[in-house]
Amino acid sequence: MHGYTADKDAYLKRLRRIEGQVRGLQRMVENDEYCIDVLTQISAATKALQAVSLGLLDEHLKHCVAQAAAEGGQVAEEKLAEASAAITRLVRS
Repeated sequence: MHGYTADKDAYLKRLRRIEGQVRGLQRMVENDEYCIDVLTQISAATKALQAVSLGLLDEHLKHCVAQAAAEGGQVAEEKLAEASAAITRLVRS
């Protein structure tokens, strides 16, 4: 079981909303909407994705990494390295 499983429905709802935002962006470009308006909507979609990713990261740390840390050893080291790499990717994006 993954750390986000308890909140899976909420995550799916957020992702569907983001999917709608992206479809809206496609329509804006198809309709030759004003550049700044499109950029504003891209920013909103990006922020929404960042919020989902931060929530998933938080769940991962609380569940998967904490469980591995309790076990200790190589498993803990691998989970910590994995979490660190995920954080690095998120910071770069």
